[in-house]
Amino acid sequence: MTTPLISMSQDHGQSPWLDNLKRSYLSDGTLQKLVDRGVRGVTSNPSIFQKAISGSSDYDASFAELVAAGKTVEEAYWDLVVDDVSNACRLLRPVYESSHGVDGYVSLEVSPALAHDTDGTERDARSLAARVGEPNVMIKIPATKEGVPAIRTMISEGYDINVTLIFSLDRYADVIEAYIGGLEDRLAAGATTLADVASVASFFISRVDSEVEKRIGASGRGTDLVGKPAVAQGVLAYQLFLHRFSGPRWERLAAHGARVQRPLWASTSTKNPSFPDTLYVDTLIGPSTVNTLPEATLEAFAHHGVSARSVDTVDAIVKAHTVWEGLVAAGIDVEDVAEVLEREGVASFAKAFDELLGTLADRVAEFK
Repeated sequence: MTTPLISMSQDHGQSPWLDNLKRSYLSDGTLQKLVDRGVRGVTSNPSIFQKAISGSSDYDASFAELVAAGKTVEEAYWDLVVDDVSNACRLLRPVYESSHGVDGYVSLEVSPALAHDTDGTERDARSLAARVGEPNVMIKIPATKEGVPAIRTMISEGYDINVTLIFSLDRYADVIEAYIGGLEDRLAAGATTLADVASVASFFISRVDSEVEKRIGASGRGTDLVGKPAVAQGVLAYQLFLHRFSGPRWERLAAHGARVQRPLWASTSTKNPSFPDTLYVDTLIGPSTVNTLPEATLEAFAHHGVSARSVDTVDAIVKAHTVWEGLVAAGIDVEDVAEVLEREGVASFAKAFDELLGTLADRVAEFK
């Protein structure tokens, strides 16, 4: 039976991934059922693991064993996370193999403490990939100024990378350049094929609307733009994707098997309850893209979403340019919006990580 999630992939070239991972999903069959329904990958982040580990007793026995074996709290945390990601990778291995490495990935993020540390990010990315030890693990690196050169290095070394926390078109252009440049570096170093490297560029969607809405509320200008900038930026990002992955430079890499770096729409649950709950799914469907969905948004789309190509229609492109011009006219500084959101995103993941370590430290005290 063709479900909306399967139709999204088979008919329109967009891969639905699940934006969540927790141990119970692996032990009770939930993740396998979602894969059977059409989910083709999994993403995680420090906030997701903070909720998973702090919000249940599923990890207590394993954590106690690790602490008893002499692990520090942070070492035990990474052991727990790597174990979940490794098991999820094995579950999704059939998707990875049947898609010839297009889908079936499970994303694991480097330590949020390294968001502004290029060398540290590279070391952590190599270490995490080795610890998971599965071909379909995708290491997440934030698209900070310090993260971008790390992305190029890791691509040049053949790692599969999920670039996260992208909030602006300019930074997205930097990310694409890091990917293409990394592939060129890999080829120059003697690689015989580029077909073994995969990457996605995670553009965060809903948070853009939330930040712009705050600024519109403060100024009273541009009220007709509420709920529109995030989709508009996604549409414009897709146009940039099409432009940059074409022409002689890209064709030279494609001749060696290079894959495009697919845009991934992240943060696609609606934060404003007055917006349709599938707003950031229905409007951004198109070939060579990914949408990573929280469970509630996934279920909403499966129930009443519209599985139709939408991200590159003439109407969508015209509207996107109109909205972008309207933001300028309303005095909304989109670059400042992006800078604020990046700082908040990095801080949010760091806070979740620190709070979880604190929770785990408290549990250690309970063991004594």
